[in-house]
Amino acid sequence: MKRKIILFMITSAILLLSACGSKYEGDYSYPIGDFTFTNQNGEQVSKSDFDEKIWIADFIYTNCETECPQMTYSKQKVDRALKEEGIEDVEFVSFSIDPEVDKPEVLKEYGEVRGIDFEKDNWTFLTGYDFDTIKEFAVKSFKIPVEKIDDALMHGVQLSIVSPEGNAIKHFNGFTLTDEQIEEMVAFIKDMQ
Repeated sequence: MKRKIILFMITSAILLLSACGSKYEGDYSYPIGDFTFTNQNGEQVSKSDFDEKIWIADFIYTNCETECPQMTYSKQKVDRALKEEGIEDVEFVSFSIDPEVDKPEVLKEYGEVRGIDFEKDNWTFLTGYDFDTIKEFAVKSFKIPVEKIDDALMHGVQLSIVSPEGNAIKHFNGFTLTDEQIEEMVAFIKDMQ
């Protein structure tokens, strides 16, 4: 009889704990590591600043002339589509993979040239670390490759959706993002609201 009671208690505990999983479900769930980096205004920004928020993250650098401008443009299109649906509280976060060049003022100019109004828009560009730190952060937290070979920088082009719990849960190709994929992103985020 004792054995049955113990077995029942263990089974109940397992079922109870399995019900306590992530509230937001995507294709995977990668916990984002803690960070404190510097934004385009020279202010410290930490992971905790995004607690309980949905955010879309990517990895870029300002001297990039191919993928990065397109990824930023894709995020702007997603931002507009979200606002058309009445969703204005999603954060857009870009981590520079070229921190030696991408100082706060460079990132601010990069955004402003592309029409981002940092005073009223929910956009953050981050720097203030060394290359090895951002490489490790990208791989461990987002499973996105970042490499430097000679003077060439290479990185994944994913736009990662991060849940309010702080987990990367879904990604889209930010370089080839289609209108249909934007609709899918908006619908996915709307379901998270």
